[in-house]
Amino acid sequence: MTQPGSAYFIPEGEKPVIRTTLAVVVANEPGVLARVVGLFSARGYNIESLTVAETDHEAHTSRITIVTSGTVDVLEQIEAQLTRLVPVKRVIDFRGDADAVSRELALIKVSGVGDHRVEALRLSDAFKCRVMDAGLDWFTFELTGSSRKLDDFIELMRPLGLVEVSRTGVATIRRGKAPL
Repeated sequence: MTQPGSAYFIPEGEKPVIRTTLAVVVANEPGVLARVVGLFSARGYNIESLTVAETDHEAHTSRITIVTSGTVDVLEQIEAQLTRLVPVKRVIDFRGDADAVSRELALIKVSGVGDHRVEALRLSDAFKCRVMDAGLDWFTFELTGSSRKLDDFIELMRPLGLVEVSRTGVATIRRGKAPL
């Protein structure tokens, strides 16, 4: 449980903390990302995952995908505050959206020999990883999937010689042919 004074502190009997993904469509101009992230930090909100990329060169728009947590009231406040920022064109909350697909990519470096090496390869096959680079006593795996899948694989690699992890952050999109 978080400490009193934290934006996420919830006394017993209060509303539960919910994790959600927000897609924020913004004007692609200098300083926009800093303003969005500044909104979170100024209010004590945590960003669990953040990805940003230009999505429409001609319209000069980018999409910021943010994974965050809070009570329903806090999440509604975050969305309202994001919507008020001038460069923000649209905010989409994927909370509870069964028609959304989310994926994340990770590069995972594991060092080991003998049984640890064999077990790391066996598990990477079970998780459908790709071996991106290898030496006699190490591998770099590429794994794409849900954040939970990545977390599970990383935890299994810890006792086998986990060296380093690089993650892209979550990307989310709705199923079907309709645009946002």
